[in-house]
Amino acid sequence: MVFESSSEAVVFQVEAGVARIVLNRPKAGNAVTRAMAKALSEIWAEVGRDPDIRVAIFRGAGERHLCTGAAAEALGSQAGEARRMDMPRSEGANWTARHCGIWKPVICIVNGLVAGGGLHHVVDADIVVAAAHAQFMDTHVNVGQVGALDAIGVAKRAGLGAALTMTLAGKGYRMDAARAYQLGLADFLEPTVEAAEARALALAQAICEASPRAVELSQRAIWESLEMSHEAALEHGWSLIKSHWPHPDCTEGPRAFRERRKPVWARGGT
Repeated sequence: MVFESSSEAVVFQVEAGVARIVLNRPKAGNAVTRAMAKALSEIWAEVGRDPDIRVAIFRGAGERHLCTGAAAEALGSQAGEARRMDMPRSEGANWTARHCGIWKPVICIVNGLVAGGGLHHVVDADIVVAAAHAQFMDTHVNVGQVGALDAIGVAKRAGLGAALTMTLAGKGYRMDAARAYQLGLADFLEPTVEAAEARALALAQAICEASPRAVELSQRAIWESLEMSHEAALEHGWSLIKSHWPHPDCTEGPRAFRERRKPVWARGGT
């Protein structure tokens, strides 16, 4: 499936339970237009609806850029658009699975420079695989915009200092892939884009082997813990564990292990 608008495109393909989502404007730094933002929200909705999709791999086309944020036309004349003042965050930020409330694992391949709003794709991913030449930069302040939503994600993943340096210094600072890996902004560091692709696919295939429902609840337990105190997070995790006990996968997993066979999970994790 391909969502397309003239020369702008977001490519969406599904094979063997793995969705592949590619920003396909390499000559424009894979910057996201308004049409592409709409396409992304539609794609994530489809990922959430389709029980056969178990995991998504996200990347930019080519080897120069993952995403350089919003295209200039997408920024628009915000000061002159009074209606935007009442826009809820769910409408203004809809590029990622987390933005759209989709609880399926996302692996992001950082195949080159990621800048500005492109950082959403990194900080909202469950697993980040970076090629060695990748770079991370936040240019919001250089174009008169506030660096906030993605910068908060950087702070949670890589620490306060990294987020402040990247956001305040703007185009004056590029974090290299080795530093991003050291700080936890990237989970894997691979020598080439091809090696990053291979790593991402191997991880996606491993996720496809697990119980879809157990994966979703585990994912939620970890992400949602970030908004809670430690004790509240433990109680929430415990409630998710108990909610899974009546699910058929909870008995199928141990049974398959004892019988030395592959488990047959409930379709779609329901």
